[in-house]
Amino acid sequence: MTITFHGAARCVTGSKHLIKLNNGTQILLDCGLFQGMGQETDELNGHFGFDPGKVDYLILSHAHIDHCGLIPRMVAEGFKGTIFCTAPTMDLARVLLNDSAGIQQQDADYLNEDRKKKGLKLIEPLYTEDDVMEAMRLFKIVDYNTDFEIEPRVTLRLTDAGHIIGSAAVHLTILEDAKYTQLTFSGDVGRYGDLLLRSPQGFPQAEYIILESTYGDSYHREFEPLEDRLLEVITQTCMLRGGKVVIPAFSVGRTQELLYALNALELKGILPDVPYYVDSPLSEKATQVLREHPGVYNRDVKEVMKQDDDIFRFKGLKFVQSVEESRAVNSDPRPCVVISSSGMAEAGRVKHHIRTTVSNEKNTILMVGYCEPTSLGGELMRGKRVVSIFGEDYDVRADVQVIRSMSAHGDSDDLLKFLSCQNPAQVKTIYLVHGEYDVQQKFSEKLKEVGFDNVRIPGQHQMEEL
Repeated sequence: MTITFHGAARCVTGSKHLIKLNNGTQILLDCGLFQGMGQETDELNGHFGFDPGKVDYLILSHAHIDHCGLIPRMVAEGFKGTIFCTAPTMDLARVLLNDSAGIQQQDADYLNEDRKKKGLKLIEPLYTEDDVMEAMRLFKIVDYNTDFEIEPRVTLRLTDAGHIIGSAAVHLTILEDAKYTQLTFSGDVGRYGDLLLRSPQGFPQAEYIILESTYGDSYHREFEPLEDRLLEVITQTCMLRGGKVVIPAFSVGRTQELLYALNALELKGILPDVPYYVDSPLSEKATQVLREHPGVYNRDVKEVMKQDDDIFRFKGLKFVQSVEESRAVNSDPRPCVVISSSGMAEAGRVKHHIRTTVSNEKNTILMVGYCEPTSLGGELMRGKRVVSIFGEDYDVRADVQVIRSMSAHGDSDDLLKFLSCQNPAQVKTIYLVHGEYDVQQKFSEKLKEVGFDNVRIPGQHQMEEL
């Protein structure tokens, strides 16, 4: 069999890894959208590097857009197979993909207003909500820790990866040429001791491991609780300077962690009295999905739920739905906190919020997670003093703050702990994906130090024989 790495290869988005068996069966691991890759982004998203119509099965590790965001495009181009994932992942994928389709249409409409005036060719979205509906018909639920035969001689097992609700590491046992092969794909590995979720599970011994490496050279050391950091930023910005706090945050996972921390401040009676807006049409739906799957929460959260029946709601919170409401928040000069997607500030309403606040020194833009270096969020985190938003340059005068420890991805120690259930002598190869190349090179050395002798870092569209 072979595996070809069509995404998240020496970069952090666009997860796609295609397994081809000797009998012709093709199994795709994830089908994610490239994000924050500068001018290359559209080109990368427009060409899979394989024929979607020849893929038999798709196994989805979790519902983040950089892992599932091209599924509707793949279906539109001929994929008719089955998509396997957990129940929460299917529920989240439905709302996230519909939201992605809506954002693409909104951004296309916004940019096309100017392109029409200049006589330029109009931009088309990658896919529509109708495409999403067709894709959702192909989903099939697989429970955690259950062996499921997807076809004769190919068995699938999913284990909890602790990254976001429903996230799974993928384990395949394949009988080919009278020989069994065990392959594991980590998906994205969560943190041990996460604010909301259970820790990643151990998994069966594998011969080949496709491992994410986003934070392979980093350590999420907590210098102070998230609640204290939020309280400090909101007090300094809103109460003392009379400004706004804009927080780019993914609608699933990061937004709920922020709401949980702000709710904790209210339970303590110290939440600053300003409006709090969650400006992302899908966030309320995504939060409801979390409410419907309480089994994913860790023990501490379940204890809080005994005294608070809604851990994501507090005084002053409003979920913004319509474009008109979003524009009203933008034009309102009063102090407030705005949480809006996307987390890398590359798409969606958050770009408009940053555009209207970034040049005013009273305001704060608070980054709370990983950003591709070339994304708008990445440029702000690097201290760039002029940024381009919707084709126009803006001076960065707002205070840019970063909470680096707030991540749904495990750090170097978490990744090593995730692998601690494995006998390194029985692992033939670890393939590092979903990471920047310099980070992967450093993490490769750490893996070799603990006994994993053969570590490879595949490039885009690189094929490997197993």
